[in-house]
Amino acid sequence: MKILLTGATGYIGKRLLPALIKEGHHVVCCVRDKNRFSPPTSLLKSLEIIEVDFLDSKTLVSIPNDIDAAYYLMHSMSSSTQYETLEKLSAMHFKERISQTKCEHVLYLSGIINQDTLSQHLASRKAVEEELATGSYHFTALRAGIIIGSGSASFEIIRDLVEKLPVMITPRWLNTKCQPIGVQDVISFLTKSLFKKETYDKNFDIGGPDILSYKEMLLGYAHIRGLRRWIGTLPVMTPRLSSYWLFFVTSTSYKLAVALVNSMKVEVICRESNINQILNITPISYHEALKRTLLKVVSNQIVSSWKDSLVSGRFKTNISEFLTVPSFGCFKDERSKEYEDLQTCKSKLWSIGGDTGWYYADWLWKIRGFIDKLAGGVGLRRGRTHLDQIEAGDAVDFWRVLYSNRQEGRLLLFAEMRLPGEAWLEFKICGKKLTQTATFRPKGLWGRIYWWSVYPFHGAIFEGMLRQLTTI
Repeated sequence: MKILLTGATGYIGKRLLPALIKEGHHVVCCVRDKNRFSPPTSLLKSLEIIEVDFLDSKTLVSIPNDIDAAYYLMHSMSSSTQYETLEKLSAMHFKERISQTKCEHVLYLSGIINQDTLSQHLASRKAVEEELATGSYHFTALRAGIIIGSGSASFEIIRDLVEKLPVMITPRWLNTKCQPIGVQDVISFLTKSLFKKETYDKNFDIGGPDILSYKEMLLGYAHIRGLRRWIGTLPVMTPRLSSYWLFFVTSTSYKLAVALVNSMKVEVICRESNINQILNITPISYHEALKRTLLKVVSNQIVSSWKDSLVSGRFKTNISEFLTVPSFGCFKDERSKEYEDLQTCKSKLWSIGGDTGWYYADWLWKIRGFIDKLAGGVGLRRGRTHLDQIEAGDAVDFWRVLYSNRQEGRLLLFAEMRLPGEAWLEFKICGKKLTQTATFRPKGLWGRIYWWSVYPFHGAIFEGMLRQLTTI
């Protein structure tokens, strides 16, 4: 069958793609920017890639007419005032185009929305579900709460809080009940629901067997890790304070923290249904999901991470628009050095950032990250998803990967820290040399003042980093 997959670069989409191909389907991946999509080469013969922006209805003509089913996996955590309007518009364009094809079945991964009072985030998902349900195809909505898996925002927040804080004074919403589900079970529900007529034109809540408070989830993680933690709650922590608390303690962005805090005040417990029996799925427990997730993290088998989503940083547009580093009106710091061994140089370069660090004066990088975090930026807390792999679109600390080609020997990063301008950091291997170029396009007077104020540090930091990258 030919399956249309939207959100193919997202957390769930990246995991659903190989599962669909394993089932023998041919998958049409919808992406807004092909430069951000780097599927494993082993999957390429079973997929095709099309560029579609669902906010621009004219781009939807590239969707094939002969698709048999489609997954709608597009979500946003934006706190923009147009947030709900844009999500509904995207769903409307999708519905109208898919209704013109031979598509029989559309599946949507939504959030559990069983209370009358919903957060903006959950209300938007409900509106999207209602819009999608009016198309001329059979429609199935699967509603999930907290998803536990390597790289998921929920798991990363739990891990950050428990690993970093032996004592926590927390907001009262930590007593809110939820029903977490392991990410592999989510993928099973999505794949097994496809063309299952018992699920047509219905919605189902999916969750694990445990109903827990967020506090119990934190203590459950601590138990598995063998950590002693004390958690107290205060009724005086407002949503704004709670959001700042999550932002400064965990790796989440502030916008994501706001969306999560507002959602966490609402109970997300599954309604009774027979979906588990229909699909013959027995979801694993929260503790088992945590154990499996920790094994993936330890063995560096993280398939996808929320940190690589553009919402985790400040990047707002297509990567292709920044692939050509500008020169006019820019300041540049360019340095070259012969490398001692090509493979060692590449190995170091493609492992840069995250736990590996920046090879020289890491304490200065940490200070810069701390200053950025105080200013509301991403800081260094995102790290990187993989230890030795970098793909276009990935986050590496406070940088976004624009281009990564190990064979060619070129790596291009774009700064997502708070800056009075725009900055690129490029590494290029030519002949026997590694050339390292920092480019800064200032914005107004403050941009120029910033460049010259940090310039004295460049000589030490960039020269030291280049020396470490080129030596064995």
